[in-house]
Amino acid sequence: MDMNSFFNDLQGKINQAIESSPAKDIEKNVKSMMTQGFSKLDLVTREEFDIQAQVLAKTRAKLEALEQRVTELEERLVPTKPQV
Repeated sequence: MDMNSFFNDLQGKINQAIESSPAKDIEKNVKSMMTQGFSKLDLVTREEFDIQAQVLAKTRAKLEALEQRVTELEERLVPTKPQV
């Protein structure tokens, strides 16, 4: 679903909710329509995003440590050339 059709559909639903609802139900209906519309976009919550950011940071730190360890091991394996 492209963004224009998504927002057009959402706008139509909001307009319909406003026209057919008493004032006190408008907020409830609009929230419901927005939640329904956003669920189609494959969005993640802020909490899910923060958790994935933490996982990525830990993974990056482990990768950097492993890269350093590999470099150290490679340096040990390279025979030193005798100086003449």
